[in-house]
Amino acid sequence: MISLPVQYLIYGNGVFPGSALPVLYYEQALKIPAIFPAHSIKSLFQKTGWTNNWTSGIYTYHHYHSNTHEVMAAISGQSILILGGENGIKIFFRKGDVLVIPAGVAHKNLGDEKDVKCVGGYPFGKDFDMNYGHSGERPRADENLQNVPFPPGGPIYGPTDPL
Repeated sequence: MISLPVQYLIYGNGVFPGSALPVLYYEQALKIPAIFPAHSIKSLFQKTGWTNNWTSGIYTYHHYHSNTHEVMAAISGQSILILGGENGIKIFFRKGDVLVIPAGVAHKNLGDEKDVKCVGGYPFGKDFDMNYGHSGERPRADENLQNVPFPPGGPIYGPTDPL
């Protein structure tokens, strides 16, 4: 059964660009195996075209990527994340949840970086950039955002994903 994601539209706020595409929050979409959870989720993401994978916590400062979308699946722990900057949307993110963050949407872990452990990836295996809402980064970031391709399919179900 396909898990339908909750959608959040995060528009620009003058500091962070935001996106016309929604953040997709697939709550409890994955059953995380007890043995080799990172390997299992990386394998899933690789099959669906979301590569350049990593395993880590989530940064405790606002940041966004201007050249690619990002997927994160929580493989252990939990935390509260904020999307869109200081006055953004807060979500409770825990083991089994998946989050697809469009290019331009700022995200930050409100807990400790290692409160939640994730596997992440990017469509087409894109090498991501890092932006922090500093003055002077927007002209380049805004230009990058105009050239970000739509993913070939979703990170969980591939071409049949609700993405």
